[in-house]
Amino acid sequence: MARPELTRAEAEERAALIGSPAYEVTLDLTGEGGRFRSETLVRFTATPGASTFIESTTAELHEVRLNGVALDAASVSDGHRIRLEGLAAENELRVVSTREYTNTGEGLHRFVDPVDGETYLYTEFAVAEANRVYAVFDQPDLKASVRFTITAPGHWTVLSNAPSPEPAAGAASGTATWAFETGPVISSYIVAIIAGPYASWRASATSRDGREVPLGLFTRRSLAQHAEPDVMFELVRDGLAFYEAAFDVPYPYGKYDQIFVPEYNWGAMENVGAVTFNEGYLFRSRVSDARREQRAIVVLHELSHMWFGNSVTMKWWNDLWLNESFATWASTLATSRITEFADVWATFATDEKTHAAEQDQLPSTHPIVADIERLGDVEVNFDAITYDKGASVLKQLVAWVGLDAFQRGVGAYLAKHAGGNATLADLLAELEAASGRRLGDWSAKWLETAGVNTLRLVVETDDAGTIVSARVEQSAATSHPTLRPHRIAIGAYDEVDGRLERVHRVELDVDGPSTEVPGLVGLARPALLLVNDDDLTYAKVRLDDRSFGTARDRLSEIADPVARAVILGSAWDGVRDAELPASDFVRLVVSSVGHETQSAARGLALARLEIAVNRYLAEEHRAELAEEAADAIWALAELAAPGSDAQLQFAKAFTRLACAPAHADVLDALRTGEARLDGLEIDLDLRWEITIARAALGAADEAEIDAAQRADDTAKGRQLAETARAARPEQAVKDAAWHRVATDDSLSNDVARAIAEGWQRTTDPALLAGSVDGYLGMLERVWSERSFTMASLIVKRLYPAPVIDAELARRTRAWLDAHAEPAPLHRLVAEQLSELERALAARERDADAVREAAA
Repeated sequence: MARPELTRAEAEERAALIGSPAYEVTLDLTGEGGRFRSETLVRFTATPGASTFIESTTAELHEVRLNGVALDAASVSDGHRIRLEGLAAENELRVVSTREYTNTGEGLHRFVDPVDGETYLYTEFAVAEANRVYAVFDQPDLKASVRFTITAPGHWTVLSNAPSPEPAAGAASGTATWAFETGPVISSYIVAIIAGPYASWRASATSRDGREVPLGLFTRRSLAQHAEPDVMFELVRDGLAFYEAAFDVPYPYGKYDQIFVPEYNWGAMENVGAVTFNEGYLFRSRVSDARREQRAIVVLHELSHMWFGNSVTMKWWNDLWLNESFATWASTLATSRITEFADVWATFATDEKTHAAEQDQLPSTHPIVADIERLGDVEVNFDAITYDKGASVLKQLVAWVGLDAFQRGVGAYLAKHAGGNATLADLLAELEAASGRRLGDWSAKWLETAGVNTLRLVVETDDAGTIVSARVEQSAATSHPTLRPHRIAIGAYDEVDGRLERVHRVELDVDGPSTEVPGLVGLARPALLLVNDDDLTYAKVRLDDRSFGTARDRLSEIADPVARAVILGSAWDGVRDAELPASDFVRLVVSSVGHETQSAARGLALARLEIAVNRYLAEEHRAELAEEAADAIWALAELAAPGSDAQLQFAKAFTRLACAPAHADVLDALRTGEARLDGLEIDLDLRWEITIARAALGAADEAEIDAAQRADDTAKGRQLAETARAARPEQAVKDAAWHRVATDDSLSNDVARAIAEGWQRTTDPALLAGSVDGYLGMLERVWSERSFTMASLIVKRLYPAPVIDAELARRTRAWLDAHAEPAPLHRLVAEQLSELERALAARERDADAVREAAA
């Protein structure tokens, strides 16, 4: 049977009945056949006579013994839960079972490296997957210690939350046993096991309380040359010192390991003292500064969780946002202070805030404090509301109460609730005490309602050009009409020595539909007035016509990267809202991106250029403008300084924008060395991007793809070869790729993802249109039969999104009307429809602009 979803009511009832769980878990990882043996001994208190259950997903259940009494396994277990009746005040439960490894990145994932045949294991227990490995009360407020005893091949390394002991020889030849000390008292979703012949590096950091905290770094042996231990250790040392000073709380655990693991679904996971990272952050080839900045943010994000999320943990998943939003905000602040990426708040403005606003305008939008009734609700809420909007709102809260008061309040919260569970109300109480501001109304409007506001500045001038009145108008969508209090800045920009510099700034509280701005009255009207200067609040911004004209023509002349980010984000919102023609946005990016100095801003602009070209341009001129855009970006690559970050980004963007036979020829010349750009090495990853682009254009045949794979016969190389093969513009190829992802449950998560990415890569969306019947017909079966990770991958990645067609919208809408449940599946499909409808509206707006220009 399908695994039952834990509900909030069940969790609250169980937490009221039992307490103080402590686990002793014995695992044997030496077996064959995709299974392992697990023994759990859990001791816990309970209300005498109470009944409850413990989660335990098993392949075979051999023994269940409660307080010395053997229970009939078949009658007390459904394969996922074990029913516990007649509990005593003090209880001891023993569960012996055989369990299965996964290839989906959930539970205990097993991976065999094709380079050397070695096996690597790691766990991923969020949201509630620990029960795939041992019997556990799998909810965040039943914190517990776990003591692991693990038998594995003797040449492996075995890691967990507690320091790794010296292994003892195992009973069988070639095996060893690691008997760990009892680990810290933590929630089950941040318990971890990592096992395999990992390459390792060691260092230490000094905590403010004088402790030496051991640091570890681990990768697969075949990737050891890409580890960069000096970079990773320096980030942790500097980050640990920064957070200890900011929170006034010492690092709460005894060690800090960072482990790069294969086939990982997420960027990273904050397991206590044993953080797991996606191997995509091991750079096999040269990457942009933007990518290095992103890695720094991720490293510092996970480190911040050791305090906020791990030491103090949410009681239930409705406060998931608080964990993730805080870590996103805190890691951005830390990155700006302790790394070379001092302009990271500009990245935050264009990336996190834009993603948040996009998610916030989907039909599935929800308050930051989401209503989580069951675990299925949590899975789909790992979204841009939970991470990016929450972080954006926290940035606004910092502006509202002041950074010093905010940090004092957070420190008091961490000290007061250390080692336990807490709620949003607990945090707000400490922030109120530290700042003197009442936050009840602020919380109700910002955290408990959905939707994004729009801010516009309305200015009137006299005949001499002097501002005689100014006001900020605030609006909201009719579906989510809340108007919120905002602390914002308004910047006045004028020409100074050939650049657009800020010459005046006003900071004020905005509330309600209209707020006067007396601080602008009497000024000469500047070339550009920017609402939400410094990006203090979370809102969509609309520039007045004169300011937008200045921004469109002179964006590259604005010195402040955050101001440029706010402006470009405003233009992108306008395109997605069908207010600004996509062709105007394409021209804005093409004309300005060559002058952009910040790597992340340049990369984001190029990524949005690709989306605008593929989804939002009117069909009447899409092919022409797409080719012109690709030509322009290639020209920028040729003009860029040899070996520069800009050169690399433009070259990679060209591989994504290439859409004509001539572009395939350019790429082939680069691949073979017939053409070259000084300073640009066609390294492993760039060669794959060229190969995939040529495959999508029909220029790379099987022989070319096979040759690329032979040159990189690694797990990553094999995945990229799958992408290239699925990208080829042949109907039979596209159909076969779709069918494999939809039906082959032997595919690992990363391989399925790679094939689906190639299937969607096309310059001829008609090749994907025939999948609609199969897609709509399989959804319910896939959702009921596959794990959440694989089902959601299939639902999201096999929707024919490149097909911007009203008939696809009609059919999707009809399916949604007929299938209100299960709610998470309905949500994922509704999000696909919403993006399709937005693309249709944007294309119509762009078509209107074409007709207006021709009139």
